[in-house]
Amino acid sequence: MLLSVADLIGRFHPILVHLPIGILLLACILNWLSGNEKYAGIKPAISLAILLGMIGAIFSCISGYFLSQSADYSEDLVWNHQWLGIITAIVSITWYYLYHNSASKPILKWSSVAIFILVTITGHLGGSLTHGEDYLTEMLSSPSKAGPVLAAMPNAPDAILYKDVINPIFEARCYSCHGANKQKGKLRLDSPAFIKRGGEDGEVVVAGKPEESELIKRLLLSLDAKKHMPPRNKSQLTEKEISLLHWWISTGMDVTKKIKEIDQPENIKPVLAALQKGTLDEKTIPVTDLPAETVKPADMAVIGQLQKAGIVVIPVARESNYLSVNFVSALSVNDSLFGLLASIKDQLAWLKMDGVPLSDAAISSLTSCTKQTRLQISNTSLNDAQLARFSKLLNLQSLNLVGTKITTKGLLQLKGLAHLKNVYVYKTGITSADWLVIKQNLKGVSIDSGNYSVPMLVGDTTLVKAPK
Repeated sequence: MLLSVADLIGRFHPILVHLPIGILLLACILNWLSGNEKYAGIKPAISLAILLGMIGAIFSCISGYFLSQSADYSEDLVWNHQWLGIITAIVSITWYYLYHNSASKPILKWSSVAIFILVTITGHLGGSLTHGEDYLTEMLSSPSKAGPVLAAMPNAPDAILYKDVINPIFEARCYSCHGANKQKGKLRLDSPAFIKRGGEDGEVVVAGKPEESELIKRLLLSLDAKKHMPPRNKSQLTEKEISLLHWWISTGMDVTKKIKEIDQPENIKPVLAALQKGTLDEKTIPVTDLPAETVKPADMAVIGQLQKAGIVVIPVARESNYLSVNFVSALSVNDSLFGLLASIKDQLAWLKMDGVPLSDAAISSLTSCTKQTRLQISNTSLNDAQLARFSKLLNLQSLNLVGTKITTKGLLQLKGLAHLKNVYVYKTGITSADWLVIKQNLKGVSIDSGNYSVPMLVGDTTLVKAPK
């Protein structure tokens, strides 16, 4: 995107604005010191300092005006900062004139006092624009505890998901750093348009893909992690609030639909029930499809190598050492990457590797990760012989085999997986003739064959074409 001349000038403001701040304050100090005979020799430097500070103030006003037209800042703060800056420039011009044309020491003294006060206040307002109004005191405050954000919603199904649920969460937890008055990383979260636009590092949410969204990744980092958001001294999101944001992103970030109009996965139903009762601030709902035992953190060097290869690696939940790994944005896939997976086999719980080429080495590494509870391996060359090796994954609860080469014979090899609950077999070698056999052998397992058909209802609108 090409910058206009005005935008280009505006971007020089952060550079130029420090000149009048430093030089005018220096001129004030020199002027005060020159009253002492001991420092009488510095008087020639005062005139030059006032001149340079005056010129810097003028150019700062010009560049600041153009920046205010192209950036998203609080209008009130911008107005106050802008006019105090203009007044500072005018007073500095007056001071320069008086310094050369007035012999009155009190006038020169009070001119320097006025400049000192104006520069201080104007600089503070500029800092408030870029860092927030609490930038001087935020690090002195103690960490905030997460309190309830949403009141009970007895009619939650009729509530609009974004307006009534998601936006209040952003307002309570995120606006202090990413709202109208402050935009850390040039990111605003106070409107859908700003959320989709992202910040200085690009988009922070990917509609339909919460696992790939930087917003969710940072929320799930441990509190001590450098990139964890919100900062540890700010009010933190609860697990239920994070799950609502995750759900909203996964459903495409619609801003008009009511809750009852949006598909509700099983994990979100208890959260919505808590929303109706007003108990979202109570103890979080545990993630049920994880191994019961706790594990130590994974090797950060291994995680770093995977992320460098474009693979998404995030915790499955805050304060959990179990990991979710997704190959959706992998730059290239080779056996060495699967070797890295084997290095974090104790922490790997959820794995998505749709469309990934499968070699024997890949299958070996994959089946060594026996803590997995979710495995999505759709649209790959997976066959019955390879699927047989999945019988080692004793913790597996969900398995997506859509678009693979497996048949009924291969699927029945998984009958020993006691925890298996859901299997997705659309577009495989399994036919409707095998359905009864599968049901008899995989009891208690939900087999999803896809290929759904929606019946026409009396009130549905249909398109009728005249016969040729």
